[in-house]
Amino acid sequence: MATIRTLTAAALFAVLLWPVHAAAQTNLYVSATGNDGNPGTRSKPVASISAALTLARKTPGAVFIRLFGGTYHLSKPVIFTPADSRKDNEPLVLTSVEHQVAVVSGSVALSRLNWTPYKNGIWQAKITQHLVFDELFVNGKLQHMARYPNYDASAQIMGGTAADAIGKGRAAKWASPAGGYVHALHEARWGDFHFLIKGKDSSGLPVLEGGWQNNRRSGMHERYRYVENVFEELDTANEWFYDHNTRILYYSPPKGFDLKTAKFETPQVPHLFEFRGTEEQPVKNITISALTLTQTARTFMQNKEPLLRSDWTIYRGGAVFYTGAVSCRLEKCVLENLGGNAVFFNKFNRGCEVSGCRISEIGASAICFVGDPAAVRSPSFEYNEYISLAKIDLTPGPKTNNYPKDCKVYDNLMFNLGYVEKQSAGVELSMCSDIVVSHNTIYDVPRAGINVSEGTWGGHIIEYNDIFNTVKETGDHGSFNSWGRDRYWQPDKKKLDSIVAENPGLALLDVVKPITLRYNRFRCDHGWDIDLDDGSSNYYIYNNLCLNGGIKLREGVKRVVENNIMVNNTFHPHVWFKNSGDIFRHNIVQAAYLPIGIADWGREIDYNAFPDSASLAEARSRGTDSHSVYGPLTFENSEKGDFRVKQGAAALSVGFKNFSMDSFGVVSVGLKKIAKKPVFPTTIIANNLAKDETIDFMGAKVKSLSTAGEQSATGMDRIRGVLVLSVAPGSAASAFLQTNDVILAFNRKQVGTLKELQEARNTVTWKNTEIVIFRNQQQLKRKMEVKM
Repeated sequence: MATIRTLTAAALFAVLLWPVHAAAQTNLYVSATGNDGNPGTRSKPVASISAALTLARKTPGAVFIRLFGGTYHLSKPVIFTPADSRKDNEPLVLTSVEHQVAVVSGSVALSRLNWTPYKNGIWQAKITQHLVFDELFVNGKLQHMARYPNYDASAQIMGGTAADAIGKGRAAKWASPAGGYVHALHEARWGDFHFLIKGKDSSGLPVLEGGWQNNRRSGMHERYRYVENVFEELDTANEWFYDHNTRILYYSPPKGFDLKTAKFETPQVPHLFEFRGTEEQPVKNITISALTLTQTARTFMQNKEPLLRSDWTIYRGGAVFYTGAVSCRLEKCVLENLGGNAVFFNKFNRGCEVSGCRISEIGASAICFVGDPAAVRSPSFEYNEYISLAKIDLTPGPKTNNYPKDCKVYDNLMFNLGYVEKQSAGVELSMCSDIVVSHNTIYDVPRAGINVSEGTWGGHIIEYNDIFNTVKETGDHGSFNSWGRDRYWQPDKKKLDSIVAENPGLALLDVVKPITLRYNRFRCDHGWDIDLDDGSSNYYIYNNLCLNGGIKLREGVKRVVENNIMVNNTFHPHVWFKNSGDIFRHNIVQAAYLPIGIADWGREIDYNAFPDSASLAEARSRGTDSHSVYGPLTFENSEKGDFRVKQGAAALSVGFKNFSMDSFGVVSVGLKKIAKKPVFPTTIIANNLAKDETIDFMGAKVKSLSTAGEQSATGMDRIRGVLVLSVAPGSAASAFLQTNDVILAFNRKQVGTLKELQEARNTVTWKNTEIVIFRNQQQLKRKMEVKM
């Protein structure tokens, strides 16, 4: 990684020096009032970026294409090809003229609008151009498609939702809803779904097409849904509707709004800049700097491709789209009001960097690195898919080089992301390697701040980031989230456990390099601060400050977690593999561990600091933490975010070492000035909750499923049912129950709690007894012939 950093710094230094040595570079100028027949000089600029690129291809040495202030509307993306590549010390830089704001927009400005009253405060105007109408900006601000329920900025989820959004009663009000959209959370809140309304069926219900935007297919959430782009729902200020048949735009302005002077724009293209190269013929040494990129089209209906067995599907695209780029940079830009992904590194890319950017008001993710599934050995593409052990390719690592590697995301401010697509992130890593994500500030996102979709191929360094206000609209997730459903993964938990117990090295065939999380500050109020989910392996996690959600490790191998602080929370180990080799040491927790389904405690769980003797004693009763200590925690200045422990703290006696508390997040002066900071919690000692009641059920120990941790460990859609804690060998229950099952119904009666299971049990006679359980992410029915 040192080589990457050195090259990046050298490239930046070279770029900064070029203006000093004016004779060594060529400046080409672009102006919105220029002419493409001009030579591109300052006094005679060209009118388009594409024309400047044509001139640059004929110009040796370093070339700076400088845009005068103004807005440059693109009807198609600017494309960089291998013909635009430059030598290592002779970059091509696309930037603005000094201190002028140059805006590159994917919108068309609507001209000569003749507004006339329609009714109920709604105005109408005929559109003469043939345009895409999917979003509307008025004076630079995004307006809302006619929707139900109306947009509510105070609503936590999707700007407001309603259970009856597509019910028969609501649909009865719509004369012709074809072309409308339904947006909904996943049934278990694991992301979202989107549908196009094709019309209404004979019963009056909407006919829907879509629902492919999440790789964990299910029904949409029964409450969290809304409908948009239906004319009859145009009923409040700042809403609009476009009739494609009559080409009439309807708009409801706020009171006192001047329609005559307002600027109306509608995005036409999803991409502004595309880098189109290959491994053999890459696009090299091109920098986009100090521009504002805005107003691209939404892409949620093109989000179809599954990212292996993660929960994600993806649209391979973004406002800035890289394929086959080497040593290319996006720096000091503002990316805002973009309908899809902001930046996307697709397949082969090497040594590229995004730095110093402000990325906000983004429809999907901020920055994505996604490789080619054909580079993956023995790939599977849905949670329940798998390849039998005998057929798995046992060669470690990738098959080809067609994936992003040795790239960097540094000093970027990312916030207000995923305003359309909720399965999104600040930084998404999938089928890539050796990506450095450093000194970024990420907040106000619907799901994870940083997401790692699977183990392929590791080597990432996640450091000095400040990530908070995450998982705001979804559930069962973390500020940092990962999955590890790699080639060995098996949806049947018993079979998976036996596979890994016999050969834990299989879990490392894809994640061939460790993934490092260090010196980050995380706060998640709706999940875990760090969530290593299904099979996440080969992690080194140290010197992180976790402000609220603690650290969760589901099954995996070779995870080292040390010297982290978990404020007002604790360690959440879930359903670990036998012989995992996991290590948890020198950490500070502020509550007793919350294990679920742990029979084997890995390699070392010790030398940690607990808040009280009871929580330490509980850990020791399980066979861990023989050298750990307990004692009150006193921090240097927790109200100001300084959570270094004071001299004499018990934690220092077992190897915990203080680390810096002033190096999180963005570093550039301009971004630091506007970046928010997380709310620093008042530290409390989390009292151990009274233990849930447990009973014996035909030889199984069971309890009500009652915590978010239990919900996550079992994969349940919400907190309900009865959790099976253990099953005695040879018992009646062993014929149909396994540890970590959830009982949902018994004797044809729904079971939501332990009390309801007991009531259902009392009604059983001799035969035809049925039990419904949730196991391996699906419901199963079992028949029993037993006397209760």
